[in-house]
Amino acid sequence: MSVQVEKLEKNMAKLTVEVPAENVEKAIQGAYNKMKKSINIPGFRKGKAPRQLIEKMYGKEVFYNDAIDAMLPSAYSDAVEECGEEIVSHPQIDVVQIESGKPFVFTATVAVKPAVELGEYKGIQVEKAPIEVKDEEIEAQITKEREANSRTVTVDDRAVAQGDIVTLDFEGFVDGVAFEGGKGENYDLTIGSNTFIPGFEDQLVGAEIGKELDVNVTFPEEYGAKELAGKAAVFKCKVNGIKVKELPTVDDEFAQEVSEFDTLDEYKADIKAKLLKEKEDEAARAKEDAVIGKIIEGAKMEIPDAMVEYQTRQMLDEFAQRIQSQGISLDQYFQFTGLTEEKYMEEMKPRALQNIQSRLVLEAVAQAENLVAEEADIEEEIKKMADMYKMEADKIKELLGERQMEEMKKDIAVQKAAKLVAEAAVEA
Repeated sequence: MSVQVEKLEKNMAKLTVEVPAENVEKAIQGAYNKMKKSINIPGFRKGKAPRQLIEKMYGKEVFYNDAIDAMLPSAYSDAVEECGEEIVSHPQIDVVQIESGKPFVFTATVAVKPAVELGEYKGIQVEKAPIEVKDEEIEAQITKEREANSRTVTVDDRAVAQGDIVTLDFEGFVDGVAFEGGKGENYDLTIGSNTFIPGFEDQLVGAEIGKELDVNVTFPEEYGAKELAGKAAVFKCKVNGIKVKELPTVDDEFAQEVSEFDTLDEYKADIKAKLLKEKEDEAARAKEDAVIGKIIEGAKMEIPDAMVEYQTRQMLDEFAQRIQSQGISLDQYFQFTGLTEEKYMEEMKPRALQNIQSRLVLEAVAQAENLVAEEADIEEEIKKMADMYKMEADKIKELLGERQMEEMKKDIAVQKAAKLVAEAAVEA
């Protein structure tokens, strides 16, 4: 296999890859073996028709697409290894030649890792953030704990009020026709949570148990389901029940139940200490972000659009995995929020660009300062992973491939660079 690299503008490159003719022949024969059982040729049992006859009847290109699918992944992977470039995007593949007896030729247009010219990165001046814990913040934490330790009580002698949890039957109609996904039975909805379409929950206030009512709403213009966007809808609703939360009294007994302390004062002091630590950690992260932001401003680098697109897609995939673990699909999330994949991607692009710039300048700092992952650093990182996944450290080492280990070393070097520039910064 041969690979030619053509450098394009803005850190893009075109790889021209040529796969030997013998590989093409193997791939075509493999495609024939895979497809022949599904091809009917008069006079032959299924799977017994000769390849030459099939090609004569349907054209030689009948097996080409499957052959390309078989060759392309490994050919592209080998080309990336061989070309010596650090690829930072998905490839745009174009087939140049696919023909029996000739090499398979394709091009892959990709983004390559940009070079970075650093400006000043030590002694960066940033504003010092004041760190204090206010009484209302302590009270807010106590309120959260009260909510967590509340009990739910059924109410049957009044109408729905703000803050109630109602058990609700509903069905939505647009122009008198029920729409998909607009029906629910015995659905628990907290009034004031803004879970449903704007205006829906407010109209339930005053509703009586067992009585039906119509709720009139208009779907947002940018609602996820395009067929409903901007449409007026009527929801036929019936409140089946009302529940309210009863919160515990805040006293020494409450402190004993929710903490290891005997008195409310001790419990509050502990909350204050924890909030202070959180604020100190937050201030340290904010300082680091501010320092890196100024280093980015002083650096020179040209980020290809394809790299930003790739990073944004990765962020979307990671987000999808996180919400999937909570039992929500990405499609459901978009329906609930009124977003679309395109809008979400567009909103995420600035953060994706910032992530790319941060990583690049910190990698450049690590290189300038000869910051590398020492053996002790790697062992510590593996121990963290072992603790997280409840596995032995040796087992983690076995599972980590060479590529993952290299990524870990890069991550450690980047973390050291972030620490270096933050510690060298001047707070004013």
